[in-house]
Order: sequence, then structure tokens, then C-alpha cells
Amino acid sequence: MSDVSLSLVKVNVPDGCNVIVGQSHFIKTVEDLYEALVTSSPSLEFGIAFCEASGECLVRRDGNREDLIEAAVSNALAIGAGHVFVVVLRNGYPINVMDRIKSVQEVCSIYAATANPLQVVVAVSDQGRGVLGVIDGFPPKGVESEEHVKSRRYLLRDIIGYKR
Repeated sequence: MSDVSLSLVKVNVPDGCNVIVGQSHFIKTVEDLYEALVTSSPSLEFGIAFCEASGECLVRRDGNREDLIEAAVSNALAIGAGHVFVVVLRNGYPINVMDRIKSVQEVCSIYAATANPLQVVVAVSDQGRGVLGVIDGFPPKGVESEEHVKSRRYLLRDIIGYKR
């Protein structure tokens, strides 16, 4: 049996962006994610990186904005775990694309979809690296009051337009 060590990898989320980190299983993932994203909204800007886990073991990349492709690649290289993908979004939110991403046949799971500070917990063995989970944002500071409930509902209904 080989030893396993743990590593925390900070995901760099560019200002004004969201990031989605997930796992897939096939080289065409990057192309299928591209199609899912590019057809979701004409204003969506994105970069995708996918860590190939066999063969050449390259980080495959695509997107429609070079700076976001670079951010996705940088984060994918830092995580360095096989079959992990990173999507960096601008001018859109994960909620707008999650169903499309989840419907991509190669996608196995989504670890995080956030604009919060994000850390990925990575296990390292003599074979390689694997994602154990994520640390998304910060711990709770309390429980919402009735005033917080009113503010949340106002944001969702009156500002965002959810459940009018």
C-alpha cells in the first residue's frame, strides 16, 4: 500500500467571474462542454480546461475568451487531478449553465459552482492526484432572522426576478 498525502489547492477566481469544478471521463469532454456553454447565452464568456488522465495526460482547453481559458488552465494545472475540469464564467452564472453541463454525457460529478473563495482538497499518491472535495466560501456565522428572510426574498423576487 502506498502513502497518501493531502494538499489544499486555492482556486483563483478572476474578478467578476464564477468557477465550476467537476469530474468527467473522456477526451471529448472539453469539446462537449464548449458546445453546452456557447449555446447557452450569446453574452456568456468562458474558458474550459480538462485534465486528461491517460495517454498524453495533457490539459485540454477551449473557450471563447483567452483570459478565461488561461485562468481555467492555470487552475486545472494547480489541481492536477485526472479527469478534473475547470470552467471559468463571465457574464453569466452557474445556475444558467449547470443543467447543460450536467447533461454532458462525460460529466460524472460537479464539486463546486461558485464565485466564493474556493479550495480543492486533493489526495496525492504515487499514482497521481484525486479530488476529495472542496471548501467553498466561509462557515456560517449564525441563523437568519426574520429581517434576513425579508431581505433574501426581496433580492430573489424583486431584484433578480425569481418567483414573481
